[in-house]
Amino acid sequence: MTGRLARAVHRAHRLASDGMRAGLLAVLLVAATPLLAFAPPASAQASDPSPLRFRDAAEEARFRALVSQLRCVMCQNQSLADSNAQIAHDLRREVLDLMREGRDDDAIKRFLVARYGEFVLYRPRVESKTWLLWFGPALLLLAGGVVVARIVRHHARDGSVEADDGQEW
Repeated sequence: MTGRLARAVHRAHRLASDGMRAGLLAVLLVAATPLLAFAPPASAQASDPSPLRFRDAAEEARFRALVSQLRCVMCQNQSLADSNAQIAHDLRREVLDLMREGRDDDAIKRFLVARYGEFVLYRPRVESKTWLLWFGPALLLLAGGVVVARIVRHHARDGSVEADDGQEW
């Protein structure tokens, strides 16, 4: 009888300690939840928060002209110069580093296109891959003009418009 009693007491003690652990864990999670609101996101990248420093006015003018021609890969409709996204800060720093390595504007653009695709350029190159992008709007406008011209010709051929005595205006 004592063996069974000892096993029952041991089992009850084990269940109680597991329950206490679970309760303690729940209390800690509830207490730590407000702290998570102030924690930095896990995907945040550590980057240099200091502003860019230019050697001279010519370097700054070249930099500003170049980043205004490049699109932020995250914002999609803002230039690299206008975007406040973290990746835009990093790319601006990368562009300045490439400029200081002695690369010209075309080489920097080729580097970014190789990394992010033609999307990074506000004015993609006219190539066979981008013909639809460049000439598609003109083709749609031309097709719309043809449709309108056919409709107008069709109505002009009929010539007669039926009088509607039921209209009051």
